[in-house]
Amino acid sequence: MENKETDEVEKLKTKFMSAWHNVKYSWVLKSKTYFSRNSPVFLLGKCYHFKAEDAESPLAGSSSDTDRDLVTADVEAFRRDFASRIWMTYREEFPALCGSALTSDCGWGCALRAGQMMLAQALLLHFLGRDWTWPESLNLQALDTESWTSSVARKLAASFEASLQGERPPDPHPLPPAQGRAQEACVHLGEVYHRTVLSWFGDSPAAQLGVHRLVEHGRSSGKRAGDWYGPSVVAHILRKAVEEATDPELRGITVYVAQDCTVYCADVIDSHGQQNQQRPDPDGRAGSRAVIILVPVRLGGEKTNPEHFDFVKGILSLEYCIGIIGGKPKQAYYFVGFQDDSLIYMDPHYCQSFVDVSTSHFPLESYHCPSPKKMPFSAMDPSCTIGFYSRSVQDFEKISEELAKVLRPSAKEKYPAFTFMKGHGQDYDLWGPPAPERREWPFPGAGRRPGATAGDFVLL
Repeated sequence: MENKETDEVEKLKTKFMSAWHNVKYSWVLKSKTYFSRNSPVFLLGKCYHFKAEDAESPLAGSSSDTDRDLVTADVEAFRRDFASRIWMTYREEFPALCGSALTSDCGWGCALRAGQMMLAQALLLHFLGRDWTWPESLNLQALDTESWTSSVARKLAASFEASLQGERPPDPHPLPPAQGRAQEACVHLGEVYHRTVLSWFGDSPAAQLGVHRLVEHGRSSGKRAGDWYGPSVVAHILRKAVEEATDPELRGITVYVAQDCTVYCADVIDSHGQQNQQRPDPDGRAGSRAVIILVPVRLGGEKTNPEHFDFVKGILSLEYCIGIIGGKPKQAYYFVGFQDDSLIYMDPHYCQSFVDVSTSHFPLESYHCPSPKKMPFSAMDPSCTIGFYSRSVQDFEKISEELAKVLRPSAKEKYPAFTFMKGHGQDYDLWGPPAPERREWPFPGAGRRPGATAGDFVLL
């Protein structure tokens, strides 16, 4: 009887906390993110210019219309690129997490969501390439609850009506037959993989890389649903989740986690060639696998050492980079780029409703952020996990060469953030289960300020 009463109290407590978090993380203010016209913007290895290069030239006046067109094109390209990245946020009303009564990750799951975003970016690279963009990316509405909900409702209603009538909306810009068929096939392939990747991150026990599976894998690191997760622990959880995923499409990719800030080259090369024994290929096909390389690092003591700022910029400028799981004290973010002395990030601290990704035409809008947010490098917490995507051994060799330039220590900082070593980790007697995690940011119970979700961005 006493145990039953205790369970009821825990359930009531869980419901109360979920309701509180849902209110706390559902209010959105239209805050604006300002971008300078005078500095390049880097986004996961791509560079965008919001100002024509010859704008300072004496002849600039004679080509002002062309300059404006170039600037507008780059702004739209950046917006399309950013909004095409997969955005994972808090969710509510999903099936209860194993071993708990929690039906939401509000208030504690931000690092797991940041890890999901990094992994999703690697999967987009793997299946669709870096140049892929979502055709609807520029049609996303600003993040206020009313416009978001009404926009999704309108699109669903239009789709439903079209299906009832057996009609497709007319294409205002028809393409020539051959070109149209090729582009339609490309768009269709993109949509298939887009939905497939999102389905792996669904908020249900069946989803291969969903929060339910991540929480389950976190138990080996002593974590439970509702606990705080640091970037290093998340890296090992992601490795385990991909390793044990059963979907055939995921057989061609694996995750390597650096040990003690050291990437052992022979281990990565072996990962490229090994077949996963837990997931044998039924067709008996062998071949190279892509490798996601995750490197947990600490870029300072209590605060990030300013000497590492250029290093972070160099990392985010590389085409192989899939971002950084990081944040600032008390909050985890997914860093994807920078401009001047500000990081560009995607924010998981926004509570959205559960989406059933098992349906064939589930809505996609809530998995894409319409505009970025920025924060100064000085606010960055020193604990983070850096990610890279390597499609082949040849790719890994190029990554090693590029990173050798970025990892050169500065005059004040004598040691690089991490290193590459030849051979296997076991050759140095360092192989084994991950050591207990050093201090991550504390994630105390203090809440974040309402209205800190992305809004419009403005050029200065």
